[in-house]
Amino acid sequence: MPLKGNLRDFSTTQLLNLINLAGKTGTLFIFEGIRTGEKDAIGGDKMKPGAERARVAFKSGKLIAAQMGGEGNDLVSVLNKAGKLTDNQAKLIRDRAKNQGDKALAMRLISANYISQKEIVSSVQQHTLDVVYNLLSWHEGPFTFEDNILPDGDRILVPIDLENVIIEGARRIKEIEELNEHLPDLDYALKFPENPREKFKGIHLSVEEWRVVSFVNPKNTIRQIAKANNMSEIEIRRIVYGLEQAGLVELVRPGGKSGPPVPPGKTPPKSIPKPQVQKTVVNKLIDRIRQL
Repeated sequence: MPLKGNLRDFSTTQLLNLINLAGKTGTLFIFEGIRTGEKDAIGGDKMKPGAERARVAFKSGKLIAAQMGGEGNDLVSVLNKAGKLTDNQAKLIRDRAKNQGDKALAMRLISANYISQKEIVSSVQQHTLDVVYNLLSWHEGPFTFEDNILPDGDRILVPIDLENVIIEGARRIKEIEELNEHLPDLDYALKFPENPREKFKGIHLSVEEWRVVSFVNPKNTIRQIAKANNMSEIEIRRIVYGLEQAGLVELVRPGGKSGPPVPPGKTPPKSIPKPQVQKTVVNKLIDRIRQL
């Protein structure tokens, strides 16, 4: 009989500990909670499973795969998200390798010198960890653990010890709490400080950080920037905090009416004034991003 419950009563960390200690093999499914209007034995709202939010697979107590509901988890998507393949390369590979499994595709990519075996393994592992670290912060939702249910045989699986995942997860939860405390409101905007050219000299930013910087504009809220770059609230908070601590951006209340972010290289509506210094800096940043 599968193990069932709600993360409200049995946390993800507790589930991982149980799976680790028992050396379980199977898949943990976590769902959106649909309230039934009834109360449980302790007075909480009863929930029935809705859409799948995530699934995490284990073998003999080791983490081997994870994916978010609705997100692509094929090898091309994983490598694209990890920055190992550009958007154009990912599209080209998908067009040329339709209906080809992950393992066969990995061999083709390695043979064609697109990527190394080590990069594939590290990208798959990081994708799995990112999913698990994300769901460790979830505090509610129905779950089911199904014994001996595993991903299909064509998936690239990378075993990971759960002890380290649990320890790192606890550290990240603490970090998330601190980030939420520092930046509780994502409806603030960002602007460049005085003399931005001087501050950006010698600075080495990641691709994700450059993407965020390219949207810096008092018109764009942090929430809009995150949505435009397909980033979670935690990812955008972490990046903004790092940029802020480096003195590269400042928090300001958003100006103008609410609306979608101004894409890189585009001019905002004339009714929204744009600081002159920003235009020069952003254009240079965009040129730098295009060269990456």
